[in-house]
Amino acid sequence: MFLLDKFRARLPKQKTKEELDAHFKSIELEKGDLPAMIIAALITFLPVVIIAMAVFYGLLWLLFIR
Repeated sequence: MFLLDKFRARLPKQKTKEELDAHFKSIELEKGDLPAMIIAALITFLPVVIIAMAVFYGLLWLLFIR
C-alpha cells in the first residue's frame, strides 16, 4: 500500500481542459515541423501497414487462389 502511494505521488497531476488548451496554444511549430512530422508518421506506420496487407494477401492466396 505504501509503495502504491509513492507511485501515485509521482504520476502527473490531472489538468483541466482550460489548462491543456492554454498549454497547447503556447506551443509554436517551426517552419519545417509539419512536413517532418508527416514524414516521420509515414516512416513509422507505412511498413506496418505493408506487412499487414502482405499477411492478409498471403492468407487470401492460401485459402482461395491456390
